[in-house]
Amino acid sequence: MPTFTVHAPPRRGGEAPATPDRFVFVRDGFHGWAFLLAPFWLIAHRLWLAFALYVVATVAVAVGLAVLGASAEAQALAAFVIALLVGFEAASLRRWTLTRRRWATLGFVVGEDRDSAEHRFYSQWAARGPAVTQAVTEPSPPPSVATRRGPPSGHDVIGLFPEPGANR
Repeated sequence: MPTFTVHAPPRRGGEAPATPDRFVFVRDGFHGWAFLLAPFWLIAHRLWLAFALYVVATVAVAVGLAVLGASAEAQALAAFVIALLVGFEAASLRRWTLTRRRWATLGFVVGEDRDSAEHRFYSQWAARGPAVTQAVTEPSPPPSVATRRGPPSGHDVIGLFPEPGANR
């Protein structure tokens, strides 16, 4: 079942929180149109930096293979591999661009398709309240993890095992 990430646009100045109709749902997984028509897909989704990197990488690989005297099959294989890479990483490119534009990631949701994922997300979001849209765009520091100091004792247990020496 597909997984979607949900993103909210950044707030500017004294602007009110974004309305839910501006949220963006990005599906994880392979994107067929990005594989088949990578440059057009990148432009359609306004991924300008990714498009520039795609053009530079494609031209560099094509020129490099031509200078090396690679066969037409090798050049076609290289183009196929680049297209395949774009198809697999299309969602990551969109999330990366949204993060660069300071969009807040509101969460993850699972659904059969985008409509069911939206329905599931908005029903949970309405129950929690609109305070979620005021999410901070800066990532929060990871929670501190308790670390053990000193050598292990005979009473230390790893996992969900019973205490050593206890009755079953």
